[in-house]
Amino acid sequence: MPGGQPDLQQLMQQAQQMQQQLATAQAELAEAEVTGSAGGGLVTVTITGAGEVTGVKIDPSAVDPADVETLEDLVLAAFHAAMAEQRQLTEEKMGPLAAGLTGGMPGMPGLPGA
Repeated sequence: MPGGQPDLQQLMQQAQQMQQQLATAQAELAEAEVTGSAGGGLVTVTITGAGEVTGVKIDPSAVDPADVETLEDLVLAAFHAAMAEQRQLTEEKMGPLAAGLTGGMPGMPGLPGA
């Protein structure tokens, strides 16, 4: 490499490879489903890896018209649990790609703010 300049063709190939890996990871996330539950399984929320809610199940024994607040709390807790699972799945799928961005490409520093 003259003058220590990075090989532009190699950089373009690496960028295309990372783009393909990103698209694959995004597709896997869109297909994956995770669940969160609360109250020992009284309320269960299912979401995709992309964050789309696909289901909410409430055990009939959790429904007490005199105590709606507890049910609301259980639903909220189940959503939080599902979102935590979704974040973990996203980290697992996208983490290696983010590490590639922060590490930079040969001859180039990591991306700013990454």
